[in-house]
Amino acid sequence: MRLSPAWILGPAALFLSSCAESSKAPPRPAEQRRFDERPEQAPSEEALVAVAQLGKETKQPKESEGCPEGMALVDGMYCPEVELKCQEYADPPGRYEHFRCLNYAPSVCKSKERKHLRFCIDRTEYTPPGETLPANNQSWTDADRVCSASGKRVCLESEWVFACEGEEMRPYPYGFSRDPGACNADRKPILDDFGKLRDLRAPSGSYSRCLSPFGVADLTGNLEEFVTIDKSRPPRPAMKGAYWQPGRNHCRAAQTAHDRFYKGTETGFRCCADAP
Repeated sequence: MRLSPAWILGPAALFLSSCAESSKAPPRPAEQRRFDERPEQAPSEEALVAVAQLGKETKQPKESEGCPEGMALVDGMYCPEVELKCQEYADPPGRYEHFRCLNYAPSVCKSKERKHLRFCIDRTEYTPPGETLPANNQSWTDADRVCSASGKRVCLESEWVFACEGEEMRPYPYGFSRDPGACNADRKPILDDFGKLRDLRAPSGSYSRCLSPFGVADLTGNLEEFVTIDKSRPPRPAMKGAYWQPGRNHCRAAQTAHDRFYKGTETGFRCCADAP
């Protein structure tokens, strides 16, 4: 079973343990401090305007017009097995040393051959009509129900990954170097005074730089999204994106500890569909 190390112990344990380690660690270089001291701030008014313009300003292949409204076409050669090599980590030696990578070397495809994938995917996380924030407290079963009702389906993990990394096999949707301000991630503190996970969702698409090579928004951070593990029978869920906490947050990372009925403050989804 694959687990995202950031959540093997749950959000409270991660936050408290990381704080305890940080208090014992020597002062960090400025490059590391910029992650841990990220200021709390909501998206600017200009960023919120970008929500309405998402998909209009992003240059998309003409073939995207064949997908349902609000969906992007993903078409290309996908590598099932990728080797990622981190060149520099954000955190000091310790339990969480290898969670957040600052810079990756170019990715290497380890598969004998790539697989052609062509499908449509929602440009943004599912947001109920009339709402501003993407829906949270959603389970895999909720995703299956909502996607099916709209003639879509829950994305396969391979589809979600390819929509995130593209043919370059980017570790992050925006590139090979971690940018704490590009997406709604690396937020602190993540717990309130009662030890409960804080709701730090942002409107879908409000982080204008958090776009994948296919123009899909918020595949890193914001909400951890349910997908279906390829070839699982019956369908088994995985969670992708690692939401707003300071975790791995790269395209290949997966959380597989929960069942189809789990839901939390951090969970959401987006839908996929077969391309015309």
